[in-house]
Amino acid sequence: MSDKATPYCVLLGCGILQAEVRWLIEKNGWQLDTDFLDSSLHVNFEKLAHALQSGILRNRGRDVIVFYGCCHPRMEKILETAHIFRTEGQNCVEMLLGPERFMAELSDGAFFLLEDWALRWDEAIGKTFGDNPDVTREIFQLSNKSLLCLRTPCSGDFEAEAIAIGEKIGLPLRWMDVDLLHLEAVLREAMSHLQLIEDSENQGMTA
Repeated sequence: MSDKATPYCVLLGCGILQAEVRWLIEKNGWQLDTDFLDSSLHVNFEKLAHALQSGILRNRGRDVIVFYGCCHPRMEKILETAHIFRTEGQNCVEMLLGPERFMAELSDGAFFLLEDWALRWDEAIGKTFGDNPDVTREIFQLSNKSLLCLRTPCSGDFEAEAIAIGEKIGLPLRWMDVDLLHLEAVLREAMSHLQLIEDSENQGMTA
């Protein structure tokens, strides 16, 4: 099977790893368009569902791969209704780290921080907890032991922002350099799945 999806294929979903996804598309020469949604939608299920459904309608007539994990309680129902599928993984961090590494860090109390959220913390997270810093700190410290900052080959310098966030929520910082091998495998698998669907549909038409 070719590495290239059909030109009318679009990856629709979370923009938190858009720099990494675009880099992989360019690296592999994939014929894959992108339609990224605001990563801060995760904190508002109603807005997330609306944005995703609008994106599906916007790309009607194209083969759509949804780039989300289990980020909405009705995610699978939304996809089933639209007859489309999503990338494999609980969330974008798991797609980046792989399930074993992700679960190990999660079990150790890590709150994962990527550059996109670090640069837009008040917009993505601050609105959720309001202007009460004591409440915010208490919530984060209840279930987290550290702020794990993930750097990819596409990341810029967000150290100052990460330090400020760590001080806000009262968690120590840790840093992890992450390659894109697992994310690349997730995208490749999704494109292979799409190709299988297309091949099956084509066989049905010629039967």
